[in-house]
Amino acid sequence: MVIAIAQLMVVLDATIVNIALPSAQRDLGMSDANRQWVITAYTLAFGGLLLLGGRIADLVGRKKTFMIGLVGFAVASGLGGAATGSGLLFGARALQGAFAALLAPSALSLLTTTFTIGKERSKAFGIYGAIAGGGAAIGLIAGGLLTEYLDWRWCLYVNIPIAVIAFVGAAVFLHDKPERGRVHLDIPGVVLGCGGLVAIVYGCSEAEPRGWGDGLVIGLLVGGVALLGVFAWWQTRARHPLLPLRIVRNRNRGGAFLTMALAVIALFGMFLFMTYYLQTVLGYSPVRTGVAFLPMVAAIVVGSTQISARLLHRIPPRFLMVPGAVLASVGLFTLTFLTAEPAYVSHVLPAMLLVGLGMGLTFMPVLATATSEVPPRDSGVTSATVNTAQQVGGSIGTALLNTIATSTSAAYIADRLADAARRSAGPGLTPALREQIVKAGVVHGFTVAIGVGSAVMLLAALVAGLMVTGRAPKQGQIPTTDSAESADAAV
Repeated sequence: MVIAIAQLMVVLDATIVNIALPSAQRDLGMSDANRQWVITAYTLAFGGLLLLGGRIADLVGRKKTFMIGLVGFAVASGLGGAATGSGLLFGARALQGAFAALLAPSALSLLTTTFTIGKERSKAFGIYGAIAGGGAAIGLIAGGLLTEYLDWRWCLYVNIPIAVIAFVGAAVFLHDKPERGRVHLDIPGVVLGCGGLVAIVYGCSEAEPRGWGDGLVIGLLVGGVALLGVFAWWQTRARHPLLPLRIVRNRNRGGAFLTMALAVIALFGMFLFMTYYLQTVLGYSPVRTGVAFLPMVAAIVVGSTQISARLLHRIPPRFLMVPGAVLASVGLFTLTFLTAEPAYVSHVLPAMLLVGLGMGLTFMPVLATATSEVPPRDSGVTSATVNTAQQVGGSIGTALLNTIATSTSAAYIADRLADAARRSAGPGLTPALREQIVKAGVVHGFTVAIGVGSAVMLLAALVAGLMVTGRAPKQGQIPTTDSAESADAAV
């Protein structure tokens, strides 16, 4: 439970501020050009520093890093909530991301080293997988409630009591043996790896307002890929590599990383478009929008804890990943039939249930496979690599699918307005007709982008089926003494 609470705080913080952003912008006088930094500052620091955070966890101890991350995240949240200007808010969000980069990999590595027996491990990863898949939706729900009934600042303040509870629980229940003397920090690897990740995440975030053909975006993406290429070369020669390549060369683990990244590309795009569809097209309030996501969260929990967790120690992981990704793809494809007319019960609800169930089936075995059979000295950086795949996938998915949606919408609206003007015999288009065309164009853009997301999710199913060939986990594993003592309290 301690690890679950902390991980939920990190995951939902990526989306909880989204609904509060308009209120924060008005209150602090942010420009439209700068408001994106409330989101970008967090994702840049989080995504760019994950590998470093994972290695620090291996170096100084997972429990200690976990607790430092909790304290830092709470302090940064308090600073952001009390911000009197946009600069302080941006800085606080960057600090949140930096401490989240410590917290997330140490939480997953604690889970990995604490739970080693089949059924207990499956149950723990079932809960963790539900959080990984549903945390973003929970963030939208919490953001809507806090913004509408309290104030946007509480979207940040709410982290403080959560962190305090998790800190006390960690101090009492969690146990860990740091790998002192065997782990060293690879400084060139830190510069190359973190620099490459920052460049890619920043390039994706800038692709939304600037477009993929912009010189800065291309330079950041090419530079990021080049840095990661040099990073991979250096890891083959470094005496104490930041990311030992044996971790990603493992076929099952590499397949799990890639499956996670592809699935998140499609999932984050859906969250973005459905939030806009419910609020701008159907006119839902922030609270009603958040509540509309509840069925999907429930489906993720059921798929992860009641199906995947019960079956993972009996069947190969891909027998869960492939059907899960296919179900999610079908759910996304259902959303391609949306129109500007209200269609929550007929289209949105069935799609959310399918996507939620599919994500519950997929995320739990992906996380368990990615972190299985990893020596304790590498558990932190392995966990960081899982989180990196999720973070980079989310950044790419949001930017790529949003670009597809906006460009498709613009072309559709321009074409329909021109056609309507030619057909009009009067002085011009009526405001009602113009609004109808614009709404239809916005929805058309959403459906095209979600269709691309559906195809990406099918690709995730293909990758899982071809690359993740491992068998069901063995049942005879025995946990360490520390692990056995802390297993019940950890999740």
